[in-house]
Amino acid sequence: MKRIGLISTAALSLLLATTAPAYAQQEQQGAKQDHPQQQQSKHEQAKPEQQHAQQQRQPAEKQQPQQHAQRQQRQDHNNQQQHAQQQQQQYRNNQQQHAQQQQRQDHNNQQQHAQQQQRGNQRPQRTQEQQRVQQSAWQQHRSQRWDSDHRNWQQRGGYNGYRIPDDRFRGYFGQNHGFRIYGLPFLVVGGYPRFQYDGYWVSMVDPWPEYWANDWYDTDDVYVTYVDNGYYLFNRRYPNVGIAISISM
Repeated sequence: MKRIGLISTAALSLLLATTAPAYAQQEQQGAKQDHPQQQQSKHEQAKPEQQHAQQQRQPAEKQQPQQHAQRQQRQDHNNQQQHAQQQQQQYRNNQQQHAQQQQRQDHNNQQQHAQQQQRGNQRPQRTQEQQRVQQSAWQQHRSQRWDSDHRNWQQRGGYNGYRIPDDRFRGYFGQNHGFRIYGLPFLVVGGYPRFQYDGYWVSMVDPWPEYWANDWYDTDDVYVTYVDNGYYLFNRRYPNVGIAISISM
């Protein structure tokens, strides 16, 4: 019986000796198999982090062109506003300069007109010969029956003489710019009286009405205007009568 027990003990020891290395080898192989899986798991865990980092970079990369476009739009808008403001300021400056120039021009015209009126209202000393010549010229040009003697520019075929520039006409001619012929430079051309006003020669074409005063050209205020396609001389005492005249330099 002791022998059997010894044999059984020896057999058990031999069995353990043979199975232990095999089991250790299996554990090593299992460990080797687990290690790649762990590495693969770690690699798979790293992929979401890389994808998340890439996703973060992509919006940032997309935002850069958008931000640049927005900055460019703001810059363009600011440039447009500045250009519009500059244009408005230039327009206001031009208007102010034009208004100032117009005011100075109007002031100068008024002063010159006032001086001319003062000179016209003054009675300069004329020689007896000059008085005789002028009086004779005016009296010879007096009408006996003005209604039948005078003709307007339409009846004469239209006015073909010199035209006064509009800005000059507004400053010195028209109903608001009266003057007296007395004292102005005077000539007799072809038997017709001619006087100079504001640098222009005014020639009488029509005779003057017989019912006007004998010295109306010395005492009455007159003005030159343009109506019915021609120039006419009006006497303020007789506002309904226009004498056809011709303008020359």
